[in-house]
Amino acid sequence: MNTLAPGFVKHSHSITMAPTTVERVESPVTVRAYLMCAFAAFAGILFGYDSGYINGVMGTEVFKQEFGKYTGVTDANTRGYSIAPGTQSLIISILSAGTFFGALFSGALADWIGRRTTIILGCGVFSVGVILQVASTSVPLIVVGRLIAGVGVGFVSAINILYMSEVAPRKVRGAIVSCYQFAITIGLMLASIVTYACRNYSNTGAYRIPIAIQFAWAIILSVGLFLLPESPRYYVKKQQLDRAAKALGRVRGQPSDSAYIVDELAEIQANFEYEMSVGTVSWLGMFSGGITNRNSNIRKVFIGVLLQMMQQWTGVNFIFYFSTSFFTSIGIQNAFLISMITTIVNVCSTPLSFWTIERFGRRPLLIYGAIGMCICEWIVGITGTADAGSRASQIVLILFTCIYIFFFASTWGPTAWVSIGEIFPLPIRSKGVAMSTASNWFWNCIIAVITPYLVGEEEANLGPKVFFLWGSTCAVCIVFAYFFVPETKGLSLEQVDKMMEEVSARKSAGWVPHDTFAQEMGKDSSAIEEIVHESKV
Repeated sequence: MNTLAPGFVKHSHSITMAPTTVERVESPVTVRAYLMCAFAAFAGILFGYDSGYINGVMGTEVFKQEFGKYTGVTDANTRGYSIAPGTQSLIISILSAGTFFGALFSGALADWIGRRTTIILGCGVFSVGVILQVASTSVPLIVVGRLIAGVGVGFVSAINILYMSEVAPRKVRGAIVSCYQFAITIGLMLASIVTYACRNYSNTGAYRIPIAIQFAWAIILSVGLFLLPESPRYYVKKQQLDRAAKALGRVRGQPSDSAYIVDELAEIQANFEYEMSVGTVSWLGMFSGGITNRNSNIRKVFIGVLLQMMQQWTGVNFIFYFSTSFFTSIGIQNAFLISMITTIVNVCSTPLSFWTIERFGRRPLLIYGAIGMCICEWIVGITGTADAGSRASQIVLILFTCIYIFFFASTWGPTAWVSIGEIFPLPIRSKGVAMSTASNWFWNCIIAVITPYLVGEEEANLGPKVFFLWGSTCAVCIVFAYFFVPETKGLSLEQVDKMMEEVSARKSAGWVPHDTFAQEMGKDSSAIEEIVHESKV
């Protein structure tokens, strides 16, 4: 017997209902929904591991001998081989270049072949890049391998956020999408553990084993996705409402003809029709309207792109990409171990966001998280500069670096990903999330390129002073979050669209849903119910 929402009457062949109401836009959350969405977050391990392993691998002597040059300088930290800053920059940043283009084009691909299929395709492209990296014995081949792997990661990182945002229940969407960032931190930690375990190998296994392990993440993710349904909102976009009902029923743990499913699907369909009536879904349409128009497409693109840019401006990837070489350069012993500690702090801090993001909302986490990071980075910069090289300054530097990582992991790390999955309406959502993710990888690439020159001993040699730069950019993050990022806690994706149309970001936390798109457009759920019923006959 099907469960009906309050106020519904079931007849022998149909469900009679009034137009969708604000209270009846989604079915109760089930354990099944949690588990399905949680598995999709596994993609973060692939993302995190691929981003993190290069930090440790480039610090191994075997890698330096294979891909670097003999300098004749032998001390406690090197045995005569080193990798030039330009080569370091190229090897690290080329992954981000690949992910930028992969993410940018993944949106249109996801609208064409589906969200799930695009992620699986990304796993295949990624695996090709891994094969080339494992086989590489020269800089050009490992660069090509990381470029191709980056394209695959771009597909996965952009569309996985899109997929999770579209299938997760609204009441726990923030917590579930935060699981993606948690998986990224686990991937980073696994990369640190593996590279640390292999660091003293005297053969090429020192770098080939950490690289080859990435196959496991791609296989697990792609096989698991075959067992998950496609996004129901993708089917609505394709006007395949019978498939949309079945997919929505699976992710909600309800029969496809349940009143909850029919009602939620009617609201999704009405919102899609409304957005299609006022805008276009072309790339040009992404830039329609004006920046000052709070519900224009370009305003939402502006928020999404800058939000991901700001996440990179926090400077966190300086730690995850260059911490081993940075800690070594300022005289800290066992830099490998210290880098692993920062990664463990990252992992342990992220789950806090599962609760805080739904308890306090997105805006407070972004604003106060940026304040915390800003303070920590200035303390690190001042301490490392005023008392450089002393034991006390090194302890303070490591301590506040860990506190800084705590603030990032519990606020900006997950919340930036959650927000970009929520602010775009369905007709432009895939392209909007893709552009926002591409922005993340673009700035990731820029930071990876310039950092060796900022801290390199033969270049700017800023040392701890580089944290003054990150502290200043974090101050910009505070201002941006306060004036531009809306509060989306507890709203359906369709309600977020309406909220952004009616109030500014600063007033968004007080906005309460008052009607639905189905009501506004004079639609009820009978047409949806009829399609669902016919598909089951």
